[in-house]
Amino acid sequence: MAKVPVQFTLNGSEKAEFVESGATLLDVLRDKIGDTSPKAGCRQGTCGSCSVIVDGELRLSCLTLAETCEGASIVTTAGLAEGGVLHPLQRAFMDAFATQCGFCTPGMIMAAKALLDRNPDPSRDEVVEAIAGNICRCTGYEPIIEAVLSAARSNSISAA
Repeated sequence: MAKVPVQFTLNGSEKAEFVESGATLLDVLRDKIGDTSPKAGCRQGTCGSCSVIVDGELRLSCLTLAETCEGASIVTTAGLAEGGVLHPLQRAFMDAFATQCGFCTPGMIMAAKALLDRNPDPSRDEVVEAIAGNICRCTGYEPIIEAVLSAARSNSISAA
């Protein structure tokens, strides 16, 4: 297969890679760049564990071709903490015990961040709808929903 040059911003840092034509963003992030925060779950777009934010929009990195991200700004959970300080959503997930095995957590956090970026004061139903594309087999969802609502109530969510 032919290699294609792709340049994008990942968590505030410029990246330039030659990628196989047809390579997924998930594979490029994990295997070429080393950002393993998006998890490789189903690889079919049904579990949400690979969710990232591309140009402000929640995307499944397992279904996104890397070459379509030319010039894009990409945010993963690895880029949320600043200077060793957890992002308010990450802190809320810890405080609410919203993770057990942790496999779904990056996707849940990114779905919640995308929601809070566009709606800083969501209702419970809006949170449920926002995380509906993510499968969790451990928590039963209630701690996750409470973590997102808690982060929203804290008024400390920023566009970071």
